[in-house]
Amino acid sequence: MAGIDDILSTVPLDQLAGRLGVDEATAQRAVGAALPALLGGLRANAQDPAGAASLGEALAQHDPALVEGGVDLDDVDTDDGRKIVGHVFGQNEQAVVAQLARSTGTGKDLLAKVLPALAPIALAFLAKQLGGAGSSGGVPTGTSGGTAGGTAAGKGAGERPGASQTGGGGLGDVLGGLLGGGSGAGGGLGDLLGGLGGLLGGGRR
Repeated sequence: MAGIDDILSTVPLDQLAGRLGVDEATAQRAVGAALPALLGGLRANAQDPAGAASLGEALAQHDPALVEGGVDLDDVDTDDGRKIVGHVFGQNEQAVVAQLARSTGTGKDLLAKVLPALAPIALAFLAKQLGGAGSSGGVPTGTSGGTAGGTAAGKGAGERPGASQTGGGGLGDVLGGLLGGGSGAGGGLGDLLGGLGGLLGGGRR
């Protein structure tokens, strides 16, 4: 099962650092702080039926090809990313960023820029995991509802018929595996997510 390091390995840190105007080590710390929080927020939303349906719609709109063979930030829609982050954390978005900054010593402004860049990458990675290794044909989803991250024009994989995988059995298992494995966020991953507490469920409908 994929671990968080597998997502981290797709992030072009040198390119991201250049965009942010920081060194690569600083970008790596910011990504290591932001990604677990984003995945934790997605998992919190997926535990709610409406949130799971919304997330399933969003996954169907994100092409797994984005993370195949390495990500080019020029292909990442950060406007879509901002929508995803807003839906995942809801009214708690600013509180999550502030808590992350306190917990990790990473600047709030930097985290606020990193999260929208990571969100489309994370959804494309999840779409790939649920669609099967090497698949870029979309994610099966049988649920309907509002989108969790906008339409991401030009990147939609299209909804595919099939049994829903957005609940605890499919998406929940993948997210649990990602948060339970890997060392990219450091040994304090559990402490970090625990410190965020109920903030991660802020986007649930």
